[in-house]
Amino acid sequence: MPALVVTLVGPDRPGLVGAVSDVVRRHEGNWLESRMSHLAGQFAGIVLVETTADNSAAMVADLEQLETHGLQVVVAVDADGEGQEAGQLYRLSVVGNDRAGIVREVTQVLASHEINVEELTTECTDAPQSGGRIFRAIAGIRLPDLLSPELVQDELERIATDLMIDIAVDKGDSAGGTGE
Repeated sequence: MPALVVTLVGPDRPGLVGAVSDVVRRHEGNWLESRMSHLAGQFAGIVLVETTADNSAAMVADLEQLETHGLQVVVAVDADGEGQEAGQLYRLSVVGNDRAGIVREVTQVLASHEINVEELTTECTDAPQSGGRIFRAIAGIRLPDLLSPELVQDELERIATDLMIDIAVDKGDSAGGTGE
């Protein structure tokens, strides 16, 4: 079955998720996974939808019509529906004093080992005692089959000293989807 990865960005308002789900339902699609957020007054979302080959083109056309709701829409089609990669999935947690460059430095280590970042969530919050800001990140990363997680952990710990952050790599799962 073809899989569609739909990205949406636009001014946030009630009813946007409903408009997307109406299109998916109308074309007999199955809503597999999604991540949606309100960021700086904007709605930002990404949705993985599965549909039949017969319904795929019409669903894409109707999703693109969501631009009338003020959304910028991009649809990527995986005609084979085989997006799963090889390798082991791990969970990466980063916590530390906020400063520019943390994501860049961590992802440089990951990229140097051809580690794929499959999911990344970050936030900055006020520190309860010091009045500074705390940076937090959680990522789902996929290590190549022959790469030792201990090697990655060691390299991340070396930059953690320079960045004043704590990093822990634990084997885990990324979030799963729900059916529509």
